[in-house]
Amino acid sequence: MKRLALALTAVVALSLPVGDAGAWGSTGHRLVGVAAMRALPDDLPAFLRTAEAAAEIGELSREPDRWKGGGRTHDRDRDTAHFIDLDDEGRAMSAAGPHITALPELRSEYERALAEAGLDVDDAGYLPYALIDGYQQLVRDFGYWRVLAAVEARETDPARRAWYREDRERREALLLRDIGVLSHYVGDAAQPLHLTIHYNGWGDYPNPEGFTTSRQFHGQVDSWPYGRINLASLEATMSAPSECASPCAIRERVPAYIQAGLTQVAPLYRLEQSGSIAEADEASGAFMLARLAAGASELRDLITAAWRDAGDARVGWPAIRVSEVEAGTVDPWDPMVGVD
Repeated sequence: MKRLALALTAVVALSLPVGDAGAWGSTGHRLVGVAAMRALPDDLPAFLRTAEAAAEIGELSREPDRWKGGGRTHDRDRDTAHFIDLDDEGRAMSAAGPHITALPELRSEYERALAEAGLDVDDAGYLPYALIDGYQQLVRDFGYWRVLAAVEARETDPARRAWYREDRERREALLLRDIGVLSHYVGDAAQPLHLTIHYNGWGDYPNPEGFTTSRQFHGQVDSWPYGRINLASLEATMSAPSECASPCAIRERVPAYIQAGLTQVAPLYRLEQSGSIAEADEASGAFMLARLAAGASELRDLITAAWRDAGDARVGWPAIRVSEVEAGTVDPWDPMVGVD
């Protein structure tokens, strides 16, 4: 696969250990996760709004890069989740590919549309679907957590109360993992070279500004010294929360986020032209800071929206509505434990 040939390196910050590199290296992915968690609003569960949870998400934000190397079957299904190669008009790969604002609902339908256009998902990537899938998983996780937390607080049977507590704790571990995975893909989508056909040099396309065609460009961006960006600067650069009306129109929000990142491809290439990236000067530093802040802001907002959407979710089997359990009108024991 073309992306596997990229040599990705990064300088690690936050006094944390060196690890595998990715769109932002270990440092950038950690920063996105930690900053987002520290900015969560007060109505989210307290266990997420701790220094320990923020640090955990920082580490787990690196996981999808650390999965690599498991074998061809494993890797081929996952590696293309990290990017989508859009042309300058926002279409996957070429004018024949689907537009980012008109993607089919299902990834299988997207792959079929690519194939009908003579394109391959392994070249085009499917990052939008990784983001939507990650968000929808959080809604499920939060739905279960809300049910378990509500009923645990009022359960009078000791055995049942103990099971609810244990299952809530399991769900909290799953929530941290799933937020970490979503954090990674949100971070990938903040890196402009993960959104474009010009992902590693401009390539064989019209190039009126004379942008570099070097196949070392992606590696040059990944090896920029992100350790110079500190957490306080990142938090100060984050945007104000952007409310996602409940239920969140996630299939509209994700393309909008990706389109915003796509507009930063040419500015990034201009930084290379000026020598700013090679010099790691103030201009390239401001650019990298702004993109990481965009990722942290988006992750904060998606976590918040997933929490709020979970109130209307149905969970368990037979399915029960979260809001009804919270209101005390439904006994969730059978749906939570599972009736065989």
